[in-house]
Amino acid sequence: MPAVDVVLPCLDEEQAVPWVLERIPSGWRAIVVDNGSTDSSAAVARKLGATVVREERRGFGAACHAGLTAAEADIVCFCDCDASLDPSLLEPFVAAVREGRSDLVLGRRRPQTRGAWPAHARAGNLALSRMLRGRTGVRLHDLGPMRAARRTDLLALGLTDRRSGYPLQMVVRAADAGWRIEERDVPYRPRAGKSKVTGTWRGTWHAVRDMRAVLNAPPAPTGPTSPPEPGVPGTPTGQGAPRPPHTTEGAAR
Repeated sequence: MPAVDVVLPCLDEEQAVPWVLERIPSGWRAIVVDNGSTDSSAAVARKLGATVVREERRGFGAACHAGLTAAEADIVCFCDCDASLDPSLLEPFVAAVREGRSDLVLGRRRPQTRGAWPAHARAGNLALSRMLRGRTGVRLHDLGPMRAARRTDLLALGLTDRRSGYPLQMVVRAADAGWRIEERDVPYRPRAGKSKVTGTWRGTWHAVRDMRAVLNAPPAPTGPTSPPEPGVPGTPTGQGAPRPPHTTEGAAR
């Protein structure tokens, strides 16, 4: 059983994978979720000792959730696999969750160069952060991908978005459930390769549209009326509909 599982959604990131994997803390397991790569991302990750999960459904949320359902560790982290964020910086995130100081820790991206975070992507993120505050009262500066929480708690949120709204839905439902949410600064580097979401105005608009739909949705049921993720080991039932179609292979670091 790994101490921590780190979910790394991946789409054509073969250039960045080695840099990312060598920064996974010792004793933690990297779960690289191949979301339909046409390059050698999966092969490179497998060769370097990561667990590789294949998620056929395209979408950032689909990849993240496939990694979450494949995870086994008590604490699960998420991090982009494009070398823009250093996964070794997740160690204090995990400590805050493990010690009970926070239920969800998010990374607030701090660009290290002028072009690391395009202006349109930053503007969209700022608008969504303000909308999040109006919807939940939670004051955040960023809705970035680097985060940590307990696996069973994340599964109990019943996350349903499988596109760009997944990270926001996680925060909204955590806030609705009364989680203690913390934000920590993390350096943000220029990514390796081209962004699939926020690299263009069009991609940013689609992401903002998905996230606005999440914010406009009514609060999810809480307490015993909120069903666990069906068919996921470690949930109260462990029964129900089949798990999402993905396959897992590889080993812990």
